[in-house]
Amino acid sequence: MHRFAALALLLLSIAASALAQAPAALPTQRIRGDVVALDGLNLQARSRSGEMVTIKLAEAYTVTGVVKIDIERIAPGAFVGIASMPQPDGTQTALEVLLFPEARRGSNEGHYPWDLQPGSMMTNATVADVVGGNNGRRLTLKYKDGEKVVFVPIEAPIVTFEPGDRAMLKPGAHIIVTATKQPDGSLTAGGVAVGKNGLVPPM
Repeated sequence: MHRFAALALLLLSIAASALAQAPAALPTQRIRGDVVALDGLNLQARSRSGEMVTIKLAEAYTVTGVVKIDIERIAPGAFVGIASMPQPDGTQTALEVLLFPEARRGSNEGHYPWDLQPGSMMTNATVADVVGGNNGRRLTLKYKDGEKVVFVPIEAPIVTFEPGDRAMLKPGAHIIVTATKQPDGSLTAGGVAVGKNGLVPPM
C-alpha cells in the first residue's frame, strides 16, 4: 500500500513539474488605429493615441470587414459582444454592439474587463430578451455562468463582421488588431478587422 502511495506522489510531482515548465501564453495587445502602409507582411499603423506600430502578419492572414447594421437584427437568440459601462444599479450601458456571425457563436463567451474605455466591460452572450423603448433597448444577455442586463442607447453603434479582402488594408483604413507580443517586443497577428466604407470599428 505504501508503494502505491509513493508512486502516486511521484506521479503528482512529475505532473506539477511539467505544468510549472509549460510555457506561459504570450500577452496580447489590442491596437485600434489607422493603416499607414502595408509592406509585404509588415503592417504599419498609427494607433488612436498617435503611436506608430509595426505588426508582422501571418502568411495566411485574414481580413474581416466591420459593417453597420440595424438594431432590428439584435433579436432573441442572437450571439453578441457588447462593450459597456457598469451602472450603479448593476446594469450595463452599451458603448457598442457587435452581432457575431453564426459561425462565430460562442466566441470568448462571458463577462470580463475590456479596454475600450477606463472601467469598461465586455459581455459575449446570447440575447435572451429584448425590450424596446423611446431611448433605446434593454437586452437580457445570458452566458455560460451568468446573465447581464444591458441598455443599448439609440446612438450606440451596431455592427457585424463580414468577409473582407486584403485590398481593404490601404492607407487611412480604420482597423482593430489583436496582436501577440513576442518575447523580443515585436507584434504579430493572424488577422485584421477593417471598417468598411470609412467606418471606425467601435469595439
